Amino acid sequence: MINIDKLLDKCECMTLLCTRTATFWSYVKMAFNIPLVFTSSAMCIINSISTDANVMKIPNIVVNAVSVLIMSLSNSIKSSEKFEIFKKLSQQFMLLSQELEALEPDDVNIKEKLNIINLKYENLIQDCAFEDIPQKNKTNVAKIFSDANRHLPIQLNGTSGNNIVKRHPVITQKDVSLVSMSDTSDENIKRAKEILAKANLDLEANLEV
Repeated sequence: MINIDKLLDKCECMTLLCTRTATFWSYVKMAFNIPLVFTSSAMCIINSISTDANVMKIPNIVVNAVSVLIMSLSNSIKSSEKFEIFKKLSQQFMLLSQELEALEPDDVNIKEKLNIINLKYENLIQDCAFEDIPQKNKTNVAKIFSDANRHLPIQLNGTSGNNIVKRHPVITQKDVSLVSMSDTSDENIKRAKEILAKANLDLEANLEV
């Protein structure tokens, strides 16, 4: 069965990540729009000052060239489009979080509802262009949730280099069964030392946590 808390953590994480990314692209969009306001105003002022078209020819060419360059860069980066995409994703992930919080444990259809919500989550994840999200936002959001012992989407948990934790050796029942208390052979002593070393590493890892 799908873990509600785990899925809720992931939805809330993606809500925060998409909100911050939408804010970032909003600033980028503004950074392109403000110079266009200045160039348009400069063109109006230049044309109003002089009645001689020949004198104003070169300034007009320069201002027009700057305006075209800024618009070309803006169209190539597509900051407005990316802002709208991440803004919509943020709202959709928030709606999923609200749906999960509204679920009742004693609901007879809870399993079916969880499957539908999980399918919606997977579809939204596929629509999210993680390459358009600044690495700083990925790192910050991953740190916030990992520090709070909250679950992270797989795209933020190790695969992007944000939350890679060293894995410590784990002692299994098979390892213990290979060692005999009555066996004094060198091979048995060697296996016992290896298991003891694993136990020490595991203890140190738990103490660090």
